[in-house]
Amino acid sequence: MELVSSTQMLEDARKYKYGVAAINFHSLEMLQPIVGAAEECRAPIILQTTEGTVRHLGLEYIVALVRVAAAKSKIPMALHLDHCRDFNVIVRAVRAGYTSVMIDASLDSFEDNVRKTKEVVRMARAVNVNVEAEIGKVGGVEDELAVDEKDAFLADPGECEEFVRRTGVSTLAPAVGTAHGMYKGLPGIDYPRIREIASRVNIPLVLHGGSGIPDEQLKLCVASGMAKINVATEIRNTFTDAVRQFFTEQPQQKDPRYYMAYAREAVQNLVKKKINICGGPEARAQYQ
Repeated sequence: MELVSSTQMLEDARKYKYGVAAINFHSLEMLQPIVGAAEECRAPIILQTTEGTVRHLGLEYIVALVRVAAAKSKIPMALHLDHCRDFNVIVRAVRAGYTSVMIDASLDSFEDNVRKTKEVVRMARAVNVNVEAEIGKVGGVEDELAVDEKDAFLADPGECEEFVRRTGVSTLAPAVGTAHGMYKGLPGIDYPRIREIASRVNIPLVLHGGSGIPDEQLKLCVASGMAKINVATEIRNTFTDAVRQFFTEQPQQKDPRYYMAYAREAVQNLVKKKINICGGPEARAQYQ
């Protein structure tokens, strides 16, 4: 298959009340097990990179890798640019072949967020690229974007409704009590807020800060109305921990093909688990 816009897969998820896993990767060895997990689960998948990963790998390399993965697979795949504040980087990503982008102006005023999001929507809609935006401030650290806990605040349902109406954005990431990075305790997720926002907007909602959320809480997020579930830190940590474990057990090994294979297996198992928590084959069968 070719890469697809995430719009239709997320509208299906909203309609049938399951979640699409959106997984960040930083290398080929991380990309392959994410795709492998989605194929095993027969689930649509959104592959994500941050601006930092774009600088690390290069847009052309990223798009080429993901296009090969999509061409070899029968499952729908989208390529998403996560948490980008630079309009020029978003334009370059769209031109390179990304099928979904996030304009993150959540640190700006509401009016500036509206203005910047409208600008991206106007550009991306012409080429059928999904646009995601954020309302409220999700705490924690995502790539180079850091929001102190005291500065984080939850999305207002009325503002969410107004924001969607004024911008025409495709998907919305409201701050609902999750945080980027791993949690020190249980996340204080506001499920009634998710349900109210979902009832007031007609587009799919995105859960940021999906790493480390206990399984039952993640299921409740999906049941409450979240259609896209972002997972980044937990994937990166799992990959790194697996490499460390490999060298603990085999300190003399020098061949990267061995320790990378070990890390790939760990990531693939984690992504399969996340996909099935978000809604297994019984949920997706309704539209297949």
